Formats: sequence, structure tokens, C-alpha cells
Amino acid sequence: MTKLNLPCSLIITTYNWPAALDKVLQSVLWQTILPREVIIADDGSKDETKELVATISNNFPVPIIWVWHEDDGKRKTRINNIAISKSTTDYLIFIDHDILLHPNFIEDHLQVAEPEYFLNGSRFLINESSTNELMQKKIITPEDLKQLKGKNALNRKRIPYLMKLLAHHYQTKGVDNFKVRGCNMSFWKKDLIAVNGFDESYKGWGREDSNIAARLYYSGIHKKSLKFGGIAYHLNHKEANKKDDDVYMEMLLSSIHNKETWAETGLNQHMQ
Repeated sequence: MTKLNLPCSLIITTYNWPAALDKVLQSVLWQTILPREVIIADDGSKDETKELVATISNNFPVPIIWVWHEDDGKRKTRINNIAISKSTTDYLIFIDHDILLHPNFIEDHLQVAEPEYFLNGSRFLINESSTNELMQKKIITPEDLKQLKGKNALNRKRIPYLMKLLAHHYQTKGVDNFKVRGCNMSFWKKDLIAVNGFDESYKGWGREDSNIAARLYYSGIHKKSLKFGGIAYHLNHKEANKKDDDVYMEMLLSSIHNKETWAETGLNQHMQ
């Protein structure tokens, strides 16, 4: 099996923004390589999201699996673990509902995938006016993405030969290995199972992605930074409440200090 034939699952975390999720799912349709399945990890949205997914599923080229739990504050770690437990492939790509995908997004993740590594990509930050223009359109196309204005322009450049070159030379270790963005990551499922998935003691905003990166690192799984590929376009929106960030930073630093590999409250409680 070549890398590009590797079956993968695309997991999209969402909460009460069905209009954005609709645009993200449209960008999935452009992919040069489709995932085997799309899993919507719904952190307690109202019925509009469920109805949207049901409607789109009717004509979508791959199965869409909707998983949901009640709204009890931000519990992204728990719903991600439930999504992992429902996945049927060996390779899992994670994005959020505010991330539009370049047509080669999935292809790039598969090109760089390698045993004993997980991938972390970057994002192009769409500005407010471009986001508003995009959200007013019923149907979006890859051409629309080329017109977007925003920050981090280098993160929108796709240069395949550099992507492959840097994938083997831009590997980070130590503390830098834990600096990740959860909106653009991919993992081997068996590696997530080995560390018991996401730590569900992280609730609210912050540090859960760095925590899993640290636990993977101490279990022998390192990070590759996906540069000039795996391009993601981040829709502009109000920033999340970070009131508990100090608490979660202390938890993260403790986890790193103790070289923890296992989440005490994690994936295993959802596996069948």
C-alpha cells in the first residue's frame, strides 16, 4: 500500500457554528484524496448542526458520522476521544470547524505520514472582512481561497518538494515538540490508543493538544511540522475565553516534568 492509498478518517470538532461547518465540509469535497469517512465531533451543539449534517450526508461521497454529547462547557477532549473510538481507519486527521482545507490538504498529510511520528500543520489566518465575504456565499470554491486576505501569508504557500524536504529536516524534539496547534494535526490511531487519547481533565480552553504531544513524545512518538503543505485557512472569529489557561499550563508543566505517557481519564472508557 502506498501512502496515498492509506485509508484515513477526517475528524472535525464543532460547537454551534453550523454555517462555518458547512463551508468546511464543502472544502472536503475538493480534496484530491478523500478520507474514508468524516467524523463530526460535536461538543454539544444545538439541533441546527445535527440537521445540517443529516442534510449534507445525503449526497456526500463518503460516510459522515455524527457524534455528540450534551453541552456541559468546553469538553473537546472528551468528544475527540469519542470520535476516535468511532473511527474505522488507522490514520486520523483532526481539524476544527473554522478550518477550510486546501484541495491537497489530505493528500499532503498522507504524503508526510510516517510510523512513530505525528504531524502538526500551520494555518493562514483569514481577516474579518474576508471571512464575512466568504460566509455570505452559499457555495465556495478553491478559487475563493486564493482571494482571501489575512495574516501569516507564508502558511498559504504550497511547495511540494519543500514540504517533503522539510518533513525530514524540520523535526523538533524536547520542549519544542510540545508546541502544537490542534486545528491541523494527524496521528496513527494506535499511537493515540497507546497513550489513552486526549486527557479529559483538560476542560475549557487550552493546552490539551500540547499535553497529548508531550505524552506521545515520552512514549517515543515525535512531531513533524508540516511546512509548505497541509494548508489550512482559519476563519476569523471571537477568541475563546482563556480564563483557566494558567491552571492548564500548570497541569501541562507537571505532565512534562513527570514524563507522563498515559491519560488517567481518557480514550479507554469510550472504546468498545
